[in-house]
Amino acid sequence: MSTEDHVIESQDPVESLGNRVSNWGRWGADDELGTLNYVTDAKVLEASRLVMTGEVVPLGLPLDSDGPQRDRPRRFNPIHLMTALPTDTVRPDGTGLADDVVVMPLQSVTQWDSLAHIAYRGRIYGGKDAHLVGSSGASVNSIRAISGRIASRGVLIDVARFRGVDALPAGHAITASELTDTLRTQGLDAGEGDILLIRTGFLDHCRRRGWEGFFDASPGLALDTLEWLHTRRVAGIATDTVAAEVRPSEIDGFRSPFHVVALVYMGLLLGELFDCEALAARCSDDSRYDFLLVAPALPVTGGVGSPINPYAIR
Repeated sequence: MSTEDHVIESQDPVESLGNRVSNWGRWGADDELGTLNYVTDAKVLEASRLVMTGEVVPLGLPLDSDGPQRDRPRRFNPIHLMTALPTDTVRPDGTGLADDVVVMPLQSVTQWDSLAHIAYRGRIYGGKDAHLVGSSGASVNSIRAISGRIASRGVLIDVARFRGVDALPAGHAITASELTDTLRTQGLDAGEGDILLIRTGFLDHCRRRGWEGFFDASPGLALDTLEWLHTRRVAGIATDTVAAEVRPSEIDGFRSPFHVVALVYMGLLLGELFDCEALAARCSDDSRYDFLLVAPALPVTGGVGSPINPYAIR
């Protein structure tokens, strides 16, 4: 089925928007990369030329008990346990051994969603049957399919700084025109194969308050940004919020319409819980808002998401 064949009229507003930006069939019936198809070898080479100083700016949250997942049974903060101590496990030659393990949900910290993370009307990206995601994981569209492909030109869109605030308020919907205006102010644009990091300031705002209110309402991307992203052939987006999209939802009765359209119809790389504070300060200091972004997912067989330790290399 081609993208054009898939575009049909619907009374469902989410399905209608999904049909307008659908990439089903664009890269073949068996495609599991989605918009990461826009990240070519030439694109990675182009991105590497953005490295001017060699400075590496981390964007990931620590894996520890101080993370945002408070009182949340399905997603909890990482649990770190020692399985061997160097004072207890001493070999005859006097060498001590330390070993440890981490127990965690794969999407509890800075992370990418896989294209099997969301289903809508029984389908996941490409029109594949949602039953292909079972108790042993995803047999298609898993995080492993994209784990070796996430390096490209990164672009920080610092909407909070553009608005002149430390953090956008909960419920603020970032529109396509707001993204355009912020980019214009920063002196650059977004294009094919780029991965956009959208800073709202909300993560740092809530972190300084013990994560109070982080999962209630939050700023995020409005639905009209999906066509903006589709037209520009953007490879991915990530935000410093828990959901990427604005909450409460713009459509009554739909909790995560942006996720449905982005993951199920577009196959868009989608990330959350990125810590953009240090990067925003560096970009503001020298007015350089693009960089080489390296953010591979873990190759979890069957995984529907992955924690990451992303870097902006400037």
